[in-house]
Amino acid sequence: MSDSNNNLPSNMETFVKGLWKDNPVFVMLLGMCPVLAVTNSVINAIVMGLATTFVLILSNVLVSALRKLIPKQVRIATYILIIATFVTVADYTIKAVSLEVHKSLGAFISLIVVNCIILGRAEAFASKNTVTKSILDGLGMGIGFTFAVLCLGIVREVLGNGTFAGIPLFGPSYEPLVIMILPGGAFFVLGAYLLFFNWLKERRRSRNAVNKELETVF
Repeated sequence: MSDSNNNLPSNMETFVKGLWKDNPVFVMLLGMCPVLAVTNSVINAIVMGLATTFVLILSNVLVSALRKLIPKQVRIATYILIIATFVTVADYTIKAVSLEVHKSLGAFISLIVVNCIILGRAEAFASKNTVTKSILDGLGMGIGFTFAVLCLGIVREVLGNGTFAGIPLFGPSYEPLVIMILPGGAFFVLGAYLLFFNWLKERRRSRNAVNKELETVF
């Protein structure tokens, strides 16, 4: 019982780190290709985020379960084969649910296979940890990635089209900022988010330093 209780904080930390501390987009700057390419609408961002989360969790599970059976010499090739299998499942599922969304995402669904977030988690985490922790790691990283692409998708669609998930917000008199739905707009929005989150990090660091000094004095 005590061992399971001791594992709870560790498991929670494994899950939470992908949401904020080690967010794959805003902190580690991974997976930039889909982040910049498909976040011109909220729907595209959500679908890409869910597809990536699906592949992350299931590939982590299988890599972790087979980690003692996979020879070291072929581990990367095996990981890519596992990831490609789940990407194919996600690809056909999206095509079956919405052909329009599938067309708008284009080749970027298939490119999940070479997304450095997924291969990185398989090599750095799932291949060294239990299935439970690998599930939590994949879920946390997946939600963190989905949160990041959704943040970009909301700003770009609202400013670039005047809509939210295809629903008009400002009426026919609104003049959209077309650059926001172009690749250049993705760089502007991502840069603004990175600036904001780095400012928050520095502010927290400064506050902690001040608190330590006060503790030392008193």
